[in-house]
Amino acid sequence: MSAFFRKRKLRFPLILLLLLGLVATLLLSFWSEWVAGVFLLFFGTVFAVTWITENRIYEATEKHIETLSYRMKKVGEEALLEMPIGILLVNEAYNIEWANPFMVSTLEHDTLVGESVFTLSEEFQTLVKTGEATDGTIELGNRKYHVYYKADDRLFYLFDITEQVEIEALYQADRTVLGILFIDNYDELSQGMDDQTRSNLNSLVTSLINEWGANHGIFVKRIGSDRFMAVFNESILRELEQSKFAILDDIREVTSKDNLALTLSIGVGAGSASLVELGSMAQSGLDLVLGRGGDQVAIKHPSGKVKFYGGKTNPVEKRTRVRARVISHALRDLIQESDQVFIMGHKMPDMDSIGAAVGVAKMAAMNKVKGRIVLDFNEYDRSVMRLMEEIEEDPELFEQFITPEEALADMTDNSLLVVVDTHKPSMVIDERVLQKMERVVLIDHHRRGEEFITNTMLVYMEPYASSTAELVTELIEYQPKHKKLSMLEATAMLAGIIVDTKSFTLRTGARTFEAASYLRANGADTVLVQRLLKEDLETYVERAKIVETVEFVADGIAVARAEPGKFYSPVLIAQTADILLTMKDVSASFVVAERNEGGVGISARSLGEVNVQIIMENLGGGGHLTNAATQLPDATIDEAVEQLKTTVLEQYEGGKTE
Repeated sequence: MSAFFRKRKLRFPLILLLLLGLVATLLLSFWSEWVAGVFLLFFGTVFAVTWITENRIYEATEKHIETLSYRMKKVGEEALLEMPIGILLVNEAYNIEWANPFMVSTLEHDTLVGESVFTLSEEFQTLVKTGEATDGTIELGNRKYHVYYKADDRLFYLFDITEQVEIEALYQADRTVLGILFIDNYDELSQGMDDQTRSNLNSLVTSLINEWGANHGIFVKRIGSDRFMAVFNESILRELEQSKFAILDDIREVTSKDNLALTLSIGVGAGSASLVELGSMAQSGLDLVLGRGGDQVAIKHPSGKVKFYGGKTNPVEKRTRVRARVISHALRDLIQESDQVFIMGHKMPDMDSIGAAVGVAKMAAMNKVKGRIVLDFNEYDRSVMRLMEEIEEDPELFEQFITPEEALADMTDNSLLVVVDTHKPSMVIDERVLQKMERVVLIDHHRRGEEFITNTMLVYMEPYASSTAELVTELIEYQPKHKKLSMLEATAMLAGIIVDTKSFTLRTGARTFEAASYLRANGADTVLVQRLLKEDLETYVERAKIVETVEFVADGIAVARAEPGKFYSPVLIAQTADILLTMKDVSASFVVAERNEGGVGISARSLGEVNVQIIMENLGGGGHLTNAATQLPDATIDEAVEQLKTTVLEQYEGGKTE
């Protein structure tokens, strides 16, 4: 019976219906045989029709399922073998055991079986390192693939995303970039010109910039007597970067033929879809360039990253003292509003830092406010040590020097902090003092870098100045004359100028001599300065040993390295770089040595032909066009030298330094 039902594919619902019909017929037969017979006939007809219909549906369904299963299997095989998705199956040694035809044809190999995936691309190693499912992007041939790796099955899926990458590249290349061009010294040069000469100057500059724009597909619009707006895209920006913004050289060289020597500064905003943000970044970049002395390009991105180009010339010295007088009066008002003034320089202070601090303390005294100089008495070089020994002989001056802990204990909400000879928060003697003080003034002569002290009440940064001591000397001249400079105070400031100018040979302008003359008139002792700057024989010998190791990494670029395992102060490293610069055929010098504080320090000097500031900035440091340095805390001397060589050669492309 059961075999019959299985053969006829009689299923449970029909069996149940049949049993119910038979039971109903049996019950009806007790009441009336005639009625039971009629019901049985009707029920049999319905049951037969239902059975036949259900069988047809069941058979059709089975046939559909078989067809669908066949088609799915066929589609799966076609997907595995014919769809444009690469599949690689590898063994424990990451040798290919099987590859689908798409992968074989794409790589134009007869077979991939037995070949290591790492020979196809070393980027596969990154994917298999984690030992679990991961994904990434690799390049095979001239195609880009997004790879998904299933570690459990040792299976790679490769999806061709070449067109997607190309579209993204086109989008990135077509993004808008805004630039603001500023003629650095236009106002000063045009002041004494007649209308005809000024008109010729405007025509010359406008034609040069418009020609530059036309050659590169840039829309340029003059928006002021000394200002232009430029609109272009990322691909054009990359071209300009490759040429190192040659417009800077063109402007300088063409105008110098007419004894004008105009320079151009450019701020560029890139990497954002917002025109407002682009404009803000372009202006911020221009401000940064002007703070570094001009004749440069700064490219800013939303991430805060800044790229610099140019800076081949020293900042142009301002011939007028108007700004110095305005700053001096503003500083006087801030001092008079304060209960006390704290002055702080940079770590491992040099003569310029100490001299400038002494000058600011004198300004506070001139305004009848107590001035106090924050100093770490365990952290300064030998020349400063001699100066401090002289200062100790003057109790009134020496009592102004305090430790950072004393400053933190004594400062109030109405105190004023003046930071001198640095603008980087990480470089001040004690960051806690800077962070706690709400009223801050900044006086510095270095070119502005990315790291900068924010929320200042007054900033006086003049990269043209030889030293911070020079700037402070000019400010003192406009202060109330309640107290005159003492001999020792004037000598400390003059020593700062002499050290930073290498005895008036580098970065020395007319105002430098004017400041030195003012200090000399106030009793500065040049003989004492020379005594302070004397060195011992041991230091001289150490420098000579370092000079012996010099090698030339490019034309005129000298690199010397100290003996590993021996520690040197930044001052000795800097002095060695200065000595190398006096040698024949040396236009830029770099000295690499281990520091007492750990890590490696690099001191850089140049005569102006090479911008050592940008080279040092690329290694995390900064400074001036001709005077810069950096620290590499986790590098050895050999590693530091290799990094330096790579950076120098990158900046030296085409035989020009930037």
